[in-house]
Amino acid sequence: MALDTHMNRRIVCTIVLCGLMLQASFAEVNWPCLRGASCGVVEDKVLPVSWSTTENVVWKVDILGRGWSSPVVWGEKIFLTTVASEGTVEEARKGLYFGGDRNKASSAVHHWIVYCFDWRTGKTMWQKTVHEGKPAQPVHIKNTYASETPVTDGERVYFYFGNVGVFCFDLDGQELWRKSVDSAKMRNHWGTSASPVLHEDRLFIVNDNDEKSYLLALDKKTGKEVFRVDREEKSNWVTPYIWQNEKRTELVTCGTGKNRSYDLNGRLLWELGPMSAIAIPTPVEENGLLYICSGYVGDRKNRPLYAIRPGASGDITPKSEQDKGGHIAWYHKFGGPYNPSPIAYGEYLYVLYDRGTVSCYDGRTGNRVYEKQQLAKGARAFTASPWANDGKLFFLSEDGDTFVVRAGPEFEVLGRSPLNEMCMATPAALRGSIIIRTLTKLYRIGQDG
Repeated sequence: MALDTHMNRRIVCTIVLCGLMLQASFAEVNWPCLRGASCGVVEDKVLPVSWSTTENVVWKVDILGRGWSSPVVWGEKIFLTTVASEGTVEEARKGLYFGGDRNKASSAVHHWIVYCFDWRTGKTMWQKTVHEGKPAQPVHIKNTYASETPVTDGERVYFYFGNVGVFCFDLDGQELWRKSVDSAKMRNHWGTSASPVLHEDRLFIVNDNDEKSYLLALDKKTGKEVFRVDREEKSNWVTPYIWQNEKRTELVTCGTGKNRSYDLNGRLLWELGPMSAIAIPTPVEENGLLYICSGYVGDRKNRPLYAIRPGASGDITPKSEQDKGGHIAWYHKFGGPYNPSPIAYGEYLYVLYDRGTVSCYDGRTGNRVYEKQQLAKGARAFTASPWANDGKLFFLSEDGDTFVVRAGPEFEVLGRSPLNEMCMATPAALRGSIIIRTLTKLYRIGQDG
């Protein structure tokens, strides 16, 4: 009897230990910034490939106000931003069109809000209003006052609102510091959207506007300015990228004038350009290369797609598409997307275009594998950036439909999952779940709780 009791205790202890190990492993898989830590590639667990507003929904919650920031995840917590107006908010329209700019800011009082949701239940763990007042600048009707994605290091979470400021909290909702940002005019009054990035002890922000553009580095613990570098750029909407390559760590920024790479103290390393007339996509990396692009659909002269090798210096602008010496691995003058960032998955680079077509390139050589394949008839509005998992690519439309496509050299649409509401934010994807923000809701899509 004593032996049986001893064995039972050992079994119980083993089960508890395994449970703790699973929890520890579970907690290590996070999505700390826009597109996660791997440019949208998800490898920790297989994601669901079909869902609806009811199928494979672990939970869904309503979100106040309006915002196109993406969710970020650390441990059991999901962070998000929104801005709620006390007045009437004009309904956003889908697709590409002219006439969405507004020359006058709203006269209604707005509330800039930061959220923390519970990963398992979707319940609000904490919610803080960090700013109240009338907006200093107008925004395009497809943009919002909460389009910048938060970033976290697991100890603090940083919320940035363009033309308002940066707000640092611990993960339990205690504000640690804040720093105001001067309001500046954006091109055609379209508003801001470039998100902050973290590296080691610094928070980096690129603020490209029509008045005085700059790169800002803040001490992440105190919010004190470490350095500020003026930029010869007008308005851009590109989130900077930390490129940790085999030779060094670089802060890569993109712009309509030039792409520029800086060291971590703000010293210029290399540049190339110009890009298309509007710069939005964020760089991605794979195969030892950095891929940079921009592709405003109205630009008839330049919609470039570059693959860059590490270690460059000075002006590396190629003279032609055939100029592949030095640090340009390959280059296409017309290949860049307008809004969505590309995705590098395995040996291929995939480009999603706003009007619902996809191109595939050999990531190392730049050779076209297939070009502008249509996802579906009538699916012609895409802003969110793609993600990849288990040999599949995921493309979320503004209509709220996610198209699943087989990765590889043959284009094949495997499925289509609807949420029946406008979507422009890039989802978070991890632990077998996809966190999708629609116009009014936040969903956790998964096959278990």
